[in-house]
Amino acid sequence: MTIEDIQNDIIDEFSMFDDWEDRYQYMIDLGKTLPLIDEQYKTEDHIIKGCQSKVWVHARMTDDKVSFTADSDAIITKGIIAILIRVFSNQHPKAIIEANTDFIDKIGLKEHLSPTRANGLVSMIKQLKMYAIAYQTQLN
Repeated sequence: MTIEDIQNDIIDEFSMFDDWEDRYQYMIDLGKTLPLIDEQYKTEDHIIKGCQSKVWVHARMTDDKVSFTADSDAIITKGIIAILIRVFSNQHPKAIIEANTDFIDKIGLKEHLSPTRANGLVSMIKQLKMYAIAYQTQLN
């Protein structure tokens, strides 16, 4: 699936819920399905700077596709990173770099986050794209 296909699936899933209480619960549930990061990567080197909560992300490239694992110490944040990993994992670095993230606005996520969590969301996207840039550089 392309990044855009995955984003459209997420938009469809979120549109099934009428209120934000249900959407938050869905995000929490998504966080519970997050591919768990190996404990060896729960270090300062893997923490996303700019997040209020602790969020650890590890990336690796196999067959020219980047895959991510992550964890967070906060349930909402864990749901947010789970959504981002679902979108960007197992994609070519160039696709990640060029990906549009408008789907976040379409599901109404940013407007329902506190300013510090919204900043954290931006930091998460930036970090995932930085991993992709590093891997794309290796491919060139």
